[in-house]
Amino acid sequence: MEPITLTTRRLLLRPFGPRDTYRVHAACQDPDIQRWTVIPSPYRLTDAELFTAKLAPAGWRDDSAYSFALVLPETGTLVGALGIDRRSRPGTYEVGYWSTKEHRGRGYVTEAVLGSARWAFTALRADRLEWRAEIGNVASRAVALRAGFQLEGDQRSGLLNKGVRRDAWTAALLPSDLRLPGAHPYLPERHAERPGGAPDSGR
Repeated sequence: MEPITLTTRRLLLRPFGPRDTYRVHAACQDPDIQRWTVIPSPYRLTDAELFTAKLAPAGWRDDSAYSFALVLPETGTLVGALGIDRRSRPGTYEVGYWSTKEHRGRGYVTEAVLGSARWAFTALRADRLEWRAEIGNVASRAVALRAGFQLEGDQRSGLLNKGVRRDAWTAALLPSDLRLPGAHPYLPERHAERPGGAPDSGR
């Protein structure tokens, strides 16, 4: 796919490129980003160069991952990053994100998640957008919940971060959650047996 730029109320979501190398490197010195995301730690300038010049453009070329720089249109300031990755299951994608320390708490990432989700459900014809984060990453979970994701449980050994398997929270967003049509009809099971033996009442 040719890289594209998305516009939300306050942001431009544009593809990363070499011009972003130093800003990505600076942002990723934040201990919280290194702790909770799967980026290398320590995060060197060569890591930023690899991501902005090779990995991010390659994801667009082979339709495996779509990486966006979240920038303020007036100044070009980088406020975060977001990626939508194709999963092995048909119509299923996963979203991940981080925000720069000085721009947290302003709703930028939630806005970007919603904008990118609408794009995924329409342009990519996604039927399911998943989110995962290591248990304890309450900031990432708060963004997902504000964007309308529904928690689906805990996943043992659900995330590999810097050579260590960790338990993860999982959640998903569907086209219908944003009042959008899906690529395929969705028939939810209202009376499935739930853990503990109690059937779902459908309420």
